[in-house]
Amino acid sequence: MGKKEKKEKKEKPLDRMTAKELRETALKIPEISGVHGMNKGELVTAIKKARGIVDIKTEKSDVSIRQMKKKIQALKTEKAEAHENEDKARARILRRRVSRLKKRTRRAA
Repeated sequence: MGKKEKKEKKEKPLDRMTAKELRETALKIPEISGVHGMNKGELVTAIKKARGIVDIKTEKSDVSIRQMKKKIQALKTEKAEAHENEDKARARILRRRVSRLKKRTRRAA
């Protein structure tokens, strides 16, 4: 009877790693120096460069961010009206929508 072969752990994407994990990965690569003085963005680019990974930059559209921010302002006024009318459930829903849109604008920026 044979032993089960150990599966290699798949490395998670560099963008999803923490700075600590990136430092550990970068320390294993001899071409990279000054690892402990780098921040997360610098570590990711250095590791990608050392591994030969081409980073495809997508253009971020400002139009969508502007549209989201306009929607946020509209929702905020709607939320204020809901507070005035003492409609707590509606205000809570609107607060969550504003929060989600803010998160999306931060990711898009």
